[in-house]
Amino acid sequence: MHIPDGFLSNPVAGVLGAVAVVAVAIALRFSRELDEETVPLLGVLAAFVFAVQMLNFPIAGGTSGHLLGAALVTALLGPRIAFLVLTVVVVVQALVFSDGGVTALGANIVNMGVSGALVAGAVLAAGARMLPDTRQAFLGTVAAASWLAVMTGAALTSVELAISGTIPLATVLPAMLGVHALIGVGEAAITVAAVGAVLTARPDLVASRA
Repeated sequence: MHIPDGFLSNPVAGVLGAVAVVAVAIALRFSRELDEETVPLLGVLAAFVFAVQMLNFPIAGGTSGHLLGAALVTALLGPRIAFLVLTVVVVVQALVFSDGGVTALGANIVNMGVSGALVAGAVLAAGARMLPDTRQAFLGTVAAASWLAVMTGAALTSVELAISGTIPLATVLPAMLGVHALIGVGEAAITVAAVGAVLTARPDLVASRA
């Protein structure tokens, strides 16, 4: 899902860059409130997300697909911290491993971090209001949030490429959604397993159940 340099028009890249800057600023402000127990978890999650995002699957139009991790971080630490974690991961991947373009940093942060965290946060909040307060219902909501976060990122990437004139929407959207529908299932399984493990060992660390 990383967009390389040269695949987005300047206006699209500029707008998404501005959105990413605002999201990161919000995350940095909120991060000052983290306690001593949460900071180590943030580091572990950042390392985990970085590792799983390095496993890429080629897709049409020069893009690639992989697990995102936004829903996992959102479930454990909240959406604003997920902005920060995914931003660090995407920036390091672009600057050190050339995985995603520097000019497309804003787009990649929005597609993989901001949108995923917002969608996951909304789904988790809705589940908390509408479903019984049980472990099974919560983990089912986590699974749905994970899948929808992946699909949202894939859809946004497709639209951005189409608006930029890189590839027709009718070509890229089915390809992206088709592949990421399967990737989303894998992401949901991994996220549920990870959140379930934390829920068993340290339920106090699961922010979305606080």
